[in-house]
Amino acid sequence: MSTGAPTVSEVRARALIAPLRTPIITASGQLPHAPLLLIDVHTQEGLTGRCYLVAYNPVVLKSLARLVEDLGKVVTGDKVVPLDLETKMRAQFTLLGGSRGLAGLAVSGLDMALWDIAAQSHGVPLATLLGGAPRPLRAYNSMGMVRADKAEAEARKTLDAGFTGIKFKLGFPTLAEDIAVVRAFRRALPDDFSVMVDFNQSLTVAETIRRGHALDDENLAWIEEPIRCDDYAGYAQIAAALKTPLQLGENFSGAFDMHAALAANACDYVMPDAQQIGGVTGWLRAADLAQAYSKDFSSHLFVEVSAHLLAVTPTFHWLEYLDIAGAVLADPPRVVKGAVEAPGRPGNGIVWDEAAVKKYQDA
Repeated sequence: MSTGAPTVSEVRARALIAPLRTPIITASGQLPHAPLLLIDVHTQEGLTGRCYLVAYNPVVLKSLARLVEDLGKVVTGDKVVPLDLETKMRAQFTLLGGSRGLAGLAVSGLDMALWDIAAQSHGVPLATLLGGAPRPLRAYNSMGMVRADKAEAEARKTLDAGFTGIKFKLGFPTLAEDIAVVRAFRRALPDDFSVMVDFNQSLTVAETIRRGHALDDENLAWIEEPIRCDDYAGYAQIAAALKTPLQLGENFSGAFDMHAALAANACDYVMPDAQQIGGVTGWLRAADLAQAYSKDFSSHLFVEVSAHLLAVTPTFHWLEYLDIAGAVLADPPRVVKGAVEAPGRPGNGIVWDEAAVKKYQDA
């Protein structure tokens, strides 16, 4: 990017608790509401880059907001050259062992907002700036734990929205309950419908293999994150033991984590998360890795930015549709015939509904 790039003038972070259309229940915990951090990076030229982070627990929201604003001061006064500023931000945490945890989220959030500014300054959508173009991307409907007696109703909603894939959480107290849920969904869906399940790190290696062997006959598209997210040796054992593909990646903290997992043969598919993998910059590195290892690449959350990034991901597989921030967006992503397309306006397309923001900040 030329030296005519915009100049960062201020970084603002706003913490709020937004409502979810449906609370997300997993075997490892619940998300009854969405603790969000809205990030606005302003420039001297009048452009504003936007993104949000998901804190998962309100306890960390204020700390994350302070960290984002303090880290923002490191790049205030600098030209918006995202790759250079990402390097500068990560350097702040080298002596702390690298940018993981909240530090990593702060870097990712600012990186996404800076790339939004870069695309706006060129007058193009983010996907176009990155060498592609917005296009419809097949999406699956993602939900929490659903009891077997509720599966038919949820399957009907999914079909009515035009989806061709669905994911729900497993990890009930017994294998019999897990199997009952899977079969209830299967009965309610077409035979060629893609069904994925997610255990949210709730099992051990041995229990995953036991349940996985039972699930191998249920025609699942993948089993996701059954054990502790960083136990790559354990995942390699599971991947070798099961017929059903193994999905991993929402907790990759940067491309180095992803490389370690791929080198260990820990998974069949990868699904990085924009705020964990390192924002736009980290995602591009991860996409290159996935192509080098011939791994199908899906997204985790962050529909708005992921729709741009998956459009330039060579091994694109699925976009996860789970509306986390829709309550505070002026133009939330839409599902059309089971697909999501990034908006064609300049930047990443995120615009806040300021009335809703104020409402949930004050709540």
